[in-house]
Amino acid sequence: GAGDLQIDYKARTITVGNKKYKEGDWISLNGSTGEVYLGKVETEDATLDEDFTAIMNLAEKYTRMYVRTNADTPKDARKARDFGAKGVGLCRTEHMFFEGHRIDAMREMILSDTVEGRRDALNKILPMQRGDFEGILEAMNGLGVTIRLLDPPLHEFTPNEPASQQYMAQKLGIPVERIKEKVDALHEFNPMLGHRGCRLGVTYPEITEMQARAIIEAACNLKLRGLDPRPEIMVPLVGTVKELKQQAEIINRVAAMIFEEKGVKVDYKVGTMIEVPRAAVTADQIAEVADFFSFGTNDLTQTTFGFSRDDVESEFVPQYLAERILPYNPFATVDPGVAKLVEMGVELGHEGNPDIVCGVCGEHGGDPDSVKIFYGIGLDYVSCSPYRVPLARLAAAQAALADK
Repeated sequence: GAGDLQIDYKARTITVGNKKYKEGDWISLNGSTGEVYLGKVETEDATLDEDFTAIMNLAEKYTRMYVRTNADTPKDARKARDFGAKGVGLCRTEHMFFEGHRIDAMREMILSDTVEGRRDALNKILPMQRGDFEGILEAMNGLGVTIRLLDPPLHEFTPNEPASQQYMAQKLGIPVERIKEKVDALHEFNPMLGHRGCRLGVTYPEITEMQARAIIEAACNLKLRGLDPRPEIMVPLVGTVKELKQQAEIINRVAAMIFEEKGVKVDYKVGTMIEVPRAAVTADQIAEVADFFSFGTNDLTQTTFGFSRDDVESEFVPQYLAERILPYNPFATVDPGVAKLVEMGVELGHEGNPDIVCGVCGEHGGDPDSVKIFYGIGLDYVSCSPYRVPLARLAAAQAALADK
């Protein structure tokens, strides 16, 4: 919905109409209405009053499908738990790679031509990731936390500006031309459909090893402190059961090593995100390896329609909506065709594994109309951003009452 923004990367400005904003200018957003204000507006934390508590208690009484949250930080996890979230349905680990000096280590890993070099760089990230996971697992003590392994294509982490390329060349002691060559080699014409998700874990198993170690070590550390961590490791973008098998074997091998090292065991699960049509139609095979399915309806919508979520607002979809070719934005409310794939995935998944747990972690999980559709499909839970948790809980309860 921000298609009117004219962004000048070189000048570091944004122009809207006849107004220009420079990098560093303050703007404030009203997350409920979408209004934008120039300047820094003072804010205060919302309070949960008696009416809110009463409504949420009623929702809890009548609902069958529970609500989790999408959270990448302990702060977001705690806020969602205050709103009644029953765990984390999606923790995106890639966001953690951009903080502080982590991006340098990540770039070292990407730019290395040897397994040993990549392992050395990943060892610098390991303690940072472990600390992140400890914080989120502690915030959700006693509740499941689904942690997605690295998902975006590697080019999103590469140094693309000349200054950052020069910096990495000096840091690594190699010619800047080698940096440029590596960055160019990683460029993909359609990265959304390229070398990302579990495909990274297959070609660079050391990434999966490091992340699995960080997750399991974090859980073991908390258990040794008397807490009840419940990690669920999610392998993204699986299209064939063999991809999941290969990644699960790495995770299970690393977990067994850590349990022996630390003298303690934790219960953990390994599952996958269903976000490409092939995974949905072969879900019975994939379920034989998976403990859970989490339907990534954002990407499932992209791959089902062949739409790019990043481009639709400024291209043809507004005209489709105006002419009623589409009744609504399929990235806001789940499309019936996508919902059929989810339903097929759930049914086939239970054929392959009767005990499999199925949820949704795309932003559709916070849309009331979508929540009601997912209830009818028979999902166990939906997951959404922290501040949409109350609305999703209310919609789940309304769906249950309408079903009586």
